[in-house]
Amino acid sequence: MIIGTICMRGGSKGVEGKNYKNLLGKPLLSYTIECAKKASLLEDIIVSSDSDIILNLSSKYLNDHKLYKRKSKLATDKASKWEVFKDLVLTYEERNNVRITHLVDLDVTVPRRLPEHIDNSIKLSIKTNTDVVITGYEPERNPYFNMMVENNDGTSEIVKKSNKPIVNRQDAPKVYSLSPAVYVITREALFKYNHWSNANCRIYPIPRNLAIDIDTELDFKLVEFLMNENG
Repeated sequence: MIIGTICMRGGSKGVEGKNYKNLLGKPLLSYTIECAKKASLLEDIIVSSDSDIILNLSSKYLNDHKLYKRKSKLATDKASKWEVFKDLVLTYEERNNVRITHLVDLDVTVPRRLPEHIDNSIKLSIKTNTDVVITGYEPERNPYFNMMVENNDGTSEIVKKSNKPIVNRQDAPKVYSLSPAVYVITREALFKYNHWSNANCRIYPIPRNLAIDIDTELDFKLVEFLMNENG
């Protein structure tokens, strides 16, 4: 069984009340729930939150039995989302007497993702037997070409050195900035590893303008502008 998870904490330091803040007249969380409903490969959608405000608002879009109150120990700033996923899988399986094969996490902060991004990420995971598939986009900077790291002595050097210096961006290896639009995780990988980066991973590329992750007020205004301009 493939389930979509929408995990939201009540606290937000970058944008106050971000997850339920109105974006063009609708709460931010509504965009992700509505998108998930349109994805053909998700067999169920559940919301996890420590916030009664978020859960009550989510109940306008999903039945109450699809809402999961998060344990307090999993709702702190330092709590690992990986552990939240594990708890959700075990709780869901016990409640519904099923076995989950893939957990598909959809971050509320990427409201411009499309249903096909969800379905195609799932298909990529299944077709290639990949533990974790993450959406990403080509960034404006490349660590092989125009990004530097500062050393302890104050000097700086290129982040990723190659045998031969790269003088044209086009010659640099392709890199991606991750977007939390879609994270597909197999059940096996979830309980085998302590972090997604230890698993076998692939990127599902999506357009940069659809991959913007709202983390600051500026991000929020940018997404609002793009949605006003392009829908």
